[in-house]
Amino acid sequence: MYKNFAEVKNAITSGVSVLEIVHYYLQNIEKNKECNIFLEVFSDSILTQAKLVDQKIKNKQAGRLAGLVIAIKDNICYKDHRVSASSKILKNFCSLYTSTALQRLLDEDAIVIGRTNCDEFAMGSSNENSAYGHVKNPLNLNKVPGGSSGGSAAAVIANTCTVSLGSDTGGSVRQPASFTGTFGVKPTYGRVSRFGLIAYASSFDQIGVFANTLEDTALVTEIMSGKDSLDSTCSSKQVEKYSVFEKTEKKKIAVFKEVLHNEHLTEDVKNSFSSLLNNLKNEGHEINEISFPYLDVLVPTYYVLTTAEASSNLSRFDGVHYGYRSKDAVGVEETYKKSRSEGFGIEVKRRIMSGTFVLSHGFYDAYYTKAQQVRRIIKEKTKEIFSNNDFILSPTTPNSAFEINSVKDPIQMYLQDIFTVHANLSGNPAISLPLFKDKDGFPFGLQVVANNFFEKELFSFSNYLVKFRND
Repeated sequence: MYKNFAEVKNAITSGVSVLEIVHYYLQNIEKNKECNIFLEVFSDSILTQAKLVDQKIKNKQAGRLAGLVIAIKDNICYKDHRVSASSKILKNFCSLYTSTALQRLLDEDAIVIGRTNCDEFAMGSSNENSAYGHVKNPLNLNKVPGGSSGGSAAAVIANTCTVSLGSDTGGSVRQPASFTGTFGVKPTYGRVSRFGLIAYASSFDQIGVFANTLEDTALVTEIMSGKDSLDSTCSSKQVEKYSVFEKTEKKKIAVFKEVLHNEHLTEDVKNSFSSLLNNLKNEGHEINEISFPYLDVLVPTYYVLTTAEASSNLSRFDGVHYGYRSKDAVGVEETYKKSRSEGFGIEVKRRIMSGTFVLSHGFYDAYYTKAQQVRRIIKEKTKEIFSNNDFILSPTTPNSAFEINSVKDPIQMYLQDIFTVHANLSGNPAISLPLFKDKDGFPFGLQVVANNFFEKELFSFSNYLVKFRND
């Protein structure tokens, strides 16, 4: 069993080759085929890479991540490998370069096993919107793994890789982490380069990590982080040693009254969260119940702004330059219309149309400008909260994983992100910790939000919180 990087390193030290470890993961991929986790397994390139890393280990030239096997969400570019964002419109497109975040892992001798299924263009909360079929939760094949990075979360919990990469625009790493019982982190906006990540909403998107241990989550985030000349939004702030956890002193913790008493919380989630807060109080931490009157406007604000950005970002996929082109189209205009109509799925088209509407003449100020103003208020309020508190705690999701095809209403699906979108609107780092289980033994997570660029404190406090894990 190679469920984490520590086990991989121990195996290599005892004489197991990276090639053997890769074969182990490949066998697990085959066993979990029914879950529809991988769109493509890079069988040839990973075997070649494994042999190269084995040689580096033999020559004592291996990097920090030698033997780490990564799965990547199908919106992260890997040179000379296909990437489609799980959309028909990018069918058979081969990337010309590797994303900066992934390249930094490859430079430390990590190897990539394949690309994972996701909601098309990262738009969804259940992984039911892929052009290539939905992903099943390996813990229960009747349930969703969460979205949009459900394939990456499923890949980790099914033990088909050591860690995986996803992207988080409104909770797309943390929500699947909650539904699968994995660790999932979204760094501060600008902490990890977005170069090579297919854009959904550029001012929200951030590459994040799934793993079975906090140590692996912190190490991979640490190596991916830092300034990148290819991404102007990437911060030049120094990257601390996230993987070295500090001792936790008594903390001031903010909890929103509107979350504690939220009507969407299931009884199991509410009771588990309240019990944790009591445990933290008993250990001397200060729990501050404060009002956050913007909870109900988080999701609407998020969808106005992200659909507007998606409308702009996805305009480049037109059936002319690359990817899918309608066979029935005649002329340029018809090629655009038919290729986009046939190439995009229902949810993507819904969001493009919504975004185009809020940006249109006569509605721009009423929707887009207003949403930007609300976002500014949310950022200022969040900054104010962190002037008096160290962390914000909440459940990651209002419930554990739901059954496939059980949520029909798009609005109800959007509300799955009610606790996670805050960190994307404000840009703060946030992590989902697999601390809880419901009465049926199904996992759900605790979300910890920290001040901007306080990843080291976030990981150190998370390391302290892990002892409250309810297994």
